[in-house]
Amino acid sequence: MAQTIDIANPTRTQAILNEYGLRAKKKFGQNFLTDLNVLHNIVETAEITAEDYVIEIGPGIGALTEQLARSAKKVLAFEIDSQMVEVLADTLKPYDNVKVIENDVLKVDLAKVISEEFGDNAHVKIVANLPYYITTPILIQLLRSNINWDNIVVMMQREVADRLNAAVGTKSYGVLTLTIQYFAQATLAVKVPASSFNPSPNVDSAVVKLTPLKPTTVVENVGKLFGVIKGSFSHRRKSLWNNMLQTYGKDAGTKEQLTVALKSAQIDPAIRAERLNLEQFTQLYLALRDQNLTQ
Repeated sequence: MAQTIDIANPTRTQAILNEYGLRAKKKFGQNFLTDLNVLHNIVETAEITAEDYVIEIGPGIGALTEQLARSAKKVLAFEIDSQMVEVLADTLKPYDNVKVIENDVLKVDLAKVISEEFGDNAHVKIVANLPYYITTPILIQLLRSNINWDNIVVMMQREVADRLNAAVGTKSYGVLTLTIQYFAQATLAVKVPASSFNPSPNVDSAVVKLTPLKPTTVVENVGKLFGVIKGSFSHRRKSLWNNMLQTYGKDAGTKEQLTVALKSAQIDPAIRAERLNLEQFTQLYLALRDQNLTQ
């Protein structure tokens, strides 16, 4: 089934780029991975088996897709670049277990697509070499979407990877960190130098594995919980109180409600959001909800 020469082989990658007159498009954050060892590590990290259904985001010319197809039952790849979709029709021709969908993964109903393409109760794994400029929105959407997944293995900018497990009070700690903590356990699997790509980006990358977790405190509306968290971080250098006034209002009645909520959650109004852990944010959300302030 496999091609004689892997798509990720540097010589073949360049030949494909030349054949189609391709150049990495900055607007899509494209860099073509040409390190087979890294690709094999990604597949091994995701523990892909013949029973697994895989969703890939941003397949490019198909280097990772090819490796996934050799191990998985079926691969569903979302590609936003119409030119790449045409290339993939050629490079992935030997693999009948791959389907490419030309669409922005942020605009699709993943739960519906998974049900239609994989059926119910499928073992779904999500694998991607994420464009740097859109890593955070994609991760947050994947985690907050109503889908069941066995693991998520994604390559991202090393700086973003460091934010996933950032400690409370550090510069890297923020909304993304808390989103990860609520839904998953993050493990740094592979460090990837810039030299593994064509063209080489200006930064190093990392492969991260996310394993699903059950939240310590389950809330009935996760979107509203993270609305509270996002508002609290709207201006990192401002106090929690000032950010809450900006979010909820500055009239006397609202100030009184906020004061009651903060006291109930046992949180100092003068603290900055970066000093609060997930459990404290959860208690703050519940207290704000009781004051009818959550948006």
